[in-house]
Amino acid sequence: MSETLAIIKPDAVASGRTGAILAHLEGAGFRIRALRMTRLNRAQAEAFYAVHRKRHFFRSLVSFMTSGPIIPIVLEADDAVPRFRKAIGATDPAEAAAGTVRALYAESRERNAIHGSDSDANAAAEIAFFFSGSGRLAL
Repeated sequence: MSETLAIIKPDAVASGRTGAILAHLEGAGFRIRALRMTRLNRAQAEAFYAVHRKRHFFRSLVSFMTSGPIIPIVLEADDAVPRFRKAIGATDPAEAAAGTVRALYAESRERNAIHGSDSDANAAAEIAFFFSGSGRLAL
């Protein structure tokens, strides 16, 4: 078993899609190991997305991720990262496979409902950003 991080983004929280997304992920075989609702401030969002600092979308991403509550989630499954990436679909919901989280619940490429770690190393770092130790509390 391995873990990955998901974040239900402000668009999906605001539109009331949290329960449907959680049910979808559990139906896809993921076990929820930790979950919390929080709101990022600008410094936290900039730190979390620092890898994208030089990209053209960085400012809008930070603004979006600080626009409302988010729900970080630690998910567990065999091969959690690649399985989760498949379950959420392409970043652009117009390109996401039918039945994936983004095909079902995302509004656009920028407002795409959910974040997912892209590697085991990033999953570990991202989980540590939001959760720490066996009690899984951070921030």
